[in-house]
Amino acid sequence: MKLQLCRKIVHVNFRWCILDRVSIFREFFRFIWDRFLVCSIGKPAARYRRLPSGAISPPPEVLEGVMVADNPTSTSCSVYETDADLVSLKISLLGDCQIGKTSFMSKYVGDEQEDRYLQMAGVNLMDKTLLVQGARISFSIWDVGGDHSSIDHVPIACKDAVAILFMFDLTSRCTLNSVIGWYSQARKWNQTAIPILIGTKFDDFVRLPPDLQWTIITQARAYAKAMKATLFFSSATHNINVNKIFKFILAKLFNLPWKVERNLNIGEPIIDY
Repeated sequence: MKLQLCRKIVHVNFRWCILDRVSIFREFFRFIWDRFLVCSIGKPAARYRRLPSGAISPPPEVLEGVMVADNPTSTSCSVYETDADLVSLKISLLGDCQIGKTSFMSKYVGDEQEDRYLQMAGVNLMDKTLLVQGARISFSIWDVGGDHSSIDHVPIACKDAVAILFMFDLTSRCTLNSVIGWYSQARKWNQTAIPILIGTKFDDFVRLPPDLQWTIITQARAYAKAMKATLFFSSATHNINVNKIFKFILAKLFNLPWKVERNLNIGEPIIDY
């Protein structure tokens, strides 16, 4: 009798030992599976949220009518920890070579952000994070090279972009003529992005004869109308309309009560819509 009891106790202890080992292995494989899911699925995509129009405060930069503030204190670590509150917006820059696209992009992101500059064959990437009414907005700016080999990068640059900036040199009419080709290529891959036509190097443009200026203005306005795009003349050297263009994009996307003023005066940076 005593021997049978001992055997039962040993049998029960053996079963508990097995169950304990199984439990350990089960927790281990659950941990591995959870890690696999995290790597496979990744973090959830950020969703747009409408900004409260009733809580709009006076703009911190009166000159530009700005409703956004830069967030220079954010680091890569803090950004990673709060990505759930980050709204990422992709912007594409298209146009011929040597028209000032990269200078335009660098002027907007600022010197403190150039360390995060990423250059690939045919594409340059920069990021800028802003604070808009308590929401963190990250612009991911894709600058596509203007040579023929860069055409292959148009699909990836334009896909999922919320706005496409079609750029040309105000002192070179051939770059303006090329805009239609860039527009046609972009619309094959993205038909919903906000189109914006931007003439660069306005500081050089104003030195041209007035009749030539008027000819270029007339052609640019006609192209913008055909593209259903807003037209801006800009200068990265003197920071003319650079910030205003991105504020215009934010206002359009989030229905912010900020509107750009139309300007068709010769000798001044044109804004038309």
